[in-house]
Amino acid sequence: MLTAEQILAAHKANVETLFGLTNKAFEGVEKLVELNLQVAKTALSEAADTTAAALSVKDAQELLSLQAALLQPTAEKAASYSRHIYDIASATGSEVAKVAEAQFADAQKKFTAVVDSAAKNAPAGTENAVALVKSAVAAANNAFESVQKATKQAVEVAEANFQAATSQAVKATQTAARASSKRAAA
Repeated sequence: MLTAEQILAAHKANVETLFGLTNKAFEGVEKLVELNLQVAKTALSEAADTTAAALSVKDAQELLSLQAALLQPTAEKAASYSRHIYDIASATGSEVAKVAEAQFADAQKKFTAVVDSAAKNAPAGTENAVALVKSAVAAANNAFESVQKATKQAVEVAEANFQAATSQAVKATQTAARASSKRAAA
């Protein structure tokens, strides 16, 4: 049976975990805000430079060359921005997952201890019921571990797909920029 102290300790641990997770979430948001401020500053500076360059263009061919020169870095910057956002989200999610796994492992351990204690103090003739409960706990633990493994594999596949798609987008933009440059030169 749980004592009042044990219940209080469990609630205290849960509150500490909640605040820890909240801090991790705020750290992720803070990183996103920093990234967006950096991108905004850079974009403003580049917009001023681009405007100055566009105003100094003397003919249409020079304008096409300028456009082609600007196209490739823009796509690479967009891909880099996406990667940064993905990294921040992934790191924050990973921290939350670690805490959740630790909490679940602790809860499993405590529940198993309660079941074992109940089994030792169970009245005679309830061995089958105790065995059934232990079997259900083991099955639940196995199911959770399977879901955890599947989730980790899905995250790895999603990350690989994201990296491949980003790389393909940059390559496509580079190809388009080269084609634009050739047309401008012709």
